[in-house]
Amino acid sequence: MKSYQTIEYKIEQQIASVYLNRPDIHNAFNETMISELIDIFQYLSETDNEIVRVIVLRGNGKSFCAGADLNWMRNVANYTYEQNFSESYQLSQCFYTIYTCKKPTISIVHGAAIGGANGLLAATDFAYALPETVFSLSEVKIGIIPACISPYVIKRVGEYNAKDLMLSGKRFNAEDAKKYHLINDVFLPDEFDQKINDLIALLKTSGPQAMAHCKNLIHKITNELSINEALEYTAKIIADIRASDEGQEGMAAFLEKRKPSWIN
Repeated sequence: MKSYQTIEYKIEQQIASVYLNRPDIHNAFNETMISELIDIFQYLSETDNEIVRVIVLRGNGKSFCAGADLNWMRNVANYTYEQNFSESYQLSQCFYTIYTCKKPTISIVHGAAIGGANGLLAATDFAYALPETVFSLSEVKIGIIPACISPYVIKRVGEYNAKDLMLSGKRFNAEDAKKYHLINDVFLPDEFDQKINDLIALLKTSGPQAMAHCKNLIHKITNELSINEALEYTAKIIADIRASDEGQEGMAAFLEKRKPSWIN
């Protein structure tokens, strides 16, 4: 097992749980946590599907994540432009690594999600929160902007809602976060575990390679390809996948009215 300073992880029943682990400061992130998140998500993304099928991101202690560590921000304020760019680029890489992970990703949000924490949850495929969770994209309140998280937050909430949240820097609750589409849903504490387990069970009935290809398909269609370019790309990718071992197994199982091999 890999060992980290600011995060923990465990793998059980093909579920990888990654925990932000600086509970004494509400899991505020610094350059070490950023680097470790990049490393663990790259590692889990490439881990065999027999070992890891789904990744869950959560925080230890009272909060999911309070955003950037104040001590780290204090140091960054004195950096040269080149140092600032390097640190910022690493932060952008962190969100991109989570967003492009080949496995389905779920964030479980509680307590608080402030500033850059919203980039972490927005970069995952699914995000769920407890009712008392407090959210804020508060960067403008200290004279900066939510730059590195913006591609992922804006994808989730859209331009209209992004202006509302990013320009005001206001605090809002979990039900509002759901209305903004920043999170998928809000679950009460006594139902939370069952709801997440139900989602994971549903995801595990889908072909692992199919889900990885589907995530890449969505990324390409929404970010890279014109409708004309998509014409050939989509025809080619479905032809390739139909001919793949997983595609052949899935179609055979459907026709034979049996479960495919990836369902335990």
